[in-house]
Amino acid sequence: MVTKYREVLAVPGMASLLGVSLLARAAITADVMALTLYVVLGLDLSYAAAGGVAAALTAGVALGGPLLGRMIDWRGPRTVLLATVVLQVVFWLSVPSLPYGILLGAAFVAGLSMVPAQAVTRQAIAAMTTERHRRAAFALESVQGELSYLVGPALVILAAAETSPGVVAWLVGAAIAAGGAGIALLNPPLRAEGEAAAGAAGRPPRREWLDARLLAVLLMAFGATALLSGVDLAIVATLQEAGQVSWAAVVVAVFGGASVAGGLIYGALPRPLPTWLLLGLLGLVTIPAGLAHDWPWLCAAVVGVGLLTAPTLSAVADAVSRLAPPGVRGEVTGLQSSAQSAGFAFGSPVVGIAIDASVPAGGFVAAGLAALAAALLGCLLSRRGPQTRAAASTAFMVPATASRRDRETTSG
Repeated sequence: MVTKYREVLAVPGMASLLGVSLLARAAITADVMALTLYVVLGLDLSYAAAGGVAAALTAGVALGGPLLGRMIDWRGPRTVLLATVVLQVVFWLSVPSLPYGILLGAAFVAGLSMVPAQAVTRQAIAAMTTERHRRAAFALESVQGELSYLVGPALVILAAAETSPGVVAWLVGAAIAAGGAGIALLNPPLRAEGEAAAGAAGRPPRREWLDARLLAVLLMAFGATALLSGVDLAIVATLQEAGQVSWAAVVVAVFGGASVAGGLIYGALPRPLPTWLLLGLLGLVTIPAGLAHDWPWLCAAVVGVGLLTAPTLSAVADAVSRLAPPGVRGEVTGLQSSAQSAGFAFGSPVVGIAIDASVPAGGFVAAGLAALAAALLGCLLSRRGPQTRAAASTAFMVPATASRRDRETTSG
């Protein structure tokens, strides 16, 4: 397993791309936390007001993903990256001077123009690796994503304890800009040599690629992130009921560590698993986590959930990239980003309603059932796709020698 990952990192430009991308993604995952702290501590407003800014930013990211992806297809990655870097610098520098009403609108625009570090990195990995190394490369990328979620928000909280929330906003903006500019400087290829001619042929009509199979995988992307956002809320609710909220960070760290391990193990497997099966298993192991009533048992319960998280997200991205024609791959990966952002936005309130209507365990049940429903519908939808697309979606439906391409996530 170690040898396979060493070979991936030996691909020219791969190690530098993953390193710079980690900086950008860690900062992007911390943007909501930075804005929350600024609204609550800097403007002295409520958490509800902070939630409004976070919702505006998230809505912008969801709507902007396909638009930025289409621009990447048209103009290439460097132009789009540099343009979004400039807009992010303007936004984050101005945050400490903006009143709340203007901040709401500005956050939405910032979401629309979020640096597409994640999408560009995943497309580049697909172009830079061969069939032999691609699954391991995307396993490393999934680990990178988990590390960014573990590190980014935590660093923002630590920085807020030492300095003002306005300075924290500047630091987050600087890191986003530095990461985006670094990827633009590297200017990684987004199409393999064999795909260049297909991309030059132009954009295929949307009806040719936005079919039942692609809709199925987008639905499963939505279901996966709906589960993840719901699990986070259920963890907090369970520990709050037990009077152990201070242990939430430990449980989340165990969850993230298990996901990192799961991603590395899955990337080393000789054959991938169907996306719907991974998502269904993820939903199944989430439901009994509600039986845990204190932090040690909750740590044990989320290990199973974590082990399946990165593999599921990786399989979703692999399927999307295989179903996306080269001429519209940026737009399709943007649609995946939007689906996952929508899942995050959907999961928390639905699970919150379940918790309020029952007990914290109901949150795990609701999150698990949402994933199971998405897996079932995705499996049924995918079987309605045209037979001519079957070869392109082999990795999505059945175990095969498939590669693991992009795993778009929500925040850029």
